[in-house]
Amino acid sequence: MDWQTTPEDSVPSTLVPGPALLGGGLGIVGKPPVTGAWRPGDPAGSRRFLDLGAVTVRGGVLPSTRVAYETWGELDAERSNAVLVFHALTGDSHVTGPAGPGHRTAGWWEDVVGPGRAIDTDRWFVVAPNMLGGCQGTTGPSALAPDGVEWGSRFPFLTVRDQVGVQARLADHLGIDRFAAVVGGSMGGMHALEFAVTYPERVERLAVLSAPAQTTADQIAGNSLQRAAIQMDPGYAGGDYFDAEPGDGPHRGLALARRMALLTYRAPDELNGRFARSWQSDVSPLGNDGRFSVESYLDFHGNKFTRRFDADSYLTLLHAMDSHDVGTGRGGVVPALGRVRARTLVVGITSDRLFPLEDQDRIAAGIPDTLDGDRATVIASAYGHDGFLIEHEAVGRHLRRLLHDA
Repeated sequence: MDWQTTPEDSVPSTLVPGPALLGGGLGIVGKPPVTGAWRPGDPAGSRRFLDLGAVTVRGGVLPSTRVAYETWGELDAERSNAVLVFHALTGDSHVTGPAGPGHRTAGWWEDVVGPGRAIDTDRWFVVAPNMLGGCQGTTGPSALAPDGVEWGSRFPFLTVRDQVGVQARLADHLGIDRFAAVVGGSMGGMHALEFAVTYPERVERLAVLSAPAQTTADQIAGNSLQRAAIQMDPGYAGGDYFDAEPGDGPHRGLALARRMALLTYRAPDELNGRFARSWQSDVSPLGNDGRFSVESYLDFHGNKFTRRFDADSYLTLLHAMDSHDVGTGRGGVVPALGRVRARTLVVGITSDRLFPLEDQDRIAAGIPDTLDGDRATVIASAYGHDGFLIEHEAVGRHLRRLLHDA
């Protein structure tokens, strides 16, 4: 669903030296934490926080809601140079900037956002929120409920539309009535599109990368398997696992879900070309307990993921992704897309097997004002869905086209 990950992941897949066992952790010392969520008391890093009070969502009411966000650049006197950037499924607000206290890795779009980059922070005031239900500072299942205990299994069902409503309230707080551009890829692209449909008067430019107008049965099916992997882990404890000791949480299920997801983020040709049928070590995988290199690659990234994400958040966000349909309550997808008034860039990746080009073509055909007519702008890439985070030069070139006359 996104490259939705960290800079170390957003590179072409490579061999991982040595054995990597599921539930173990090549290069990862110590037992897996119960949750990889950011918690109050952890270093804030570059995060800022906004307390919104009560928020009503599809599944109920959150009586106290906090949004974590980051900004770069300066807002001009007219408040007309703001760019809103949405992260993908397992990303966060740290779009650009160094690793350090509060940020385990450098920004996930470092080559796209920054001084002199396609989204030039010397010109634009960039705002990036962590989405509602996430685990990197914004209220989610790992946050404390009013009774002082983590929400866990009690956290209410969210939709993409709920999440976008919270992001609009953040914009209100910042005094931004209209964004010069709203940009997002994968699940972030769902948010960008929903924002432009819900608040057409607030978006001047729109960029939707590698995202659909509505999730399909095939995409929902893949999400359901990932949820099942987590829920079947005994350490998941029905979603209320936060009192467990390190190593006793749902890390096995979460790692397995991540391994499943990676197969949809990457393209077959890339995995075949990188790994072929190579072995991870001198021990044969053909009956001698050895492993193929591609298995160790998946294991390593699955295990690493458990150090930076939360199992309940993962389930919450997958459910929100399943909810995505800009046509709900608007007479269908076509009338909904017709509401968009922004000058729009729609980008698809040739090898994307998660959200294929036909999804982006549908968006481009329905939005009245697009850069390249009724077909998506195509980036040829061997890297599958993750191409929107890996192909920095091509993505940046098209974003410059969108922004150059803004």
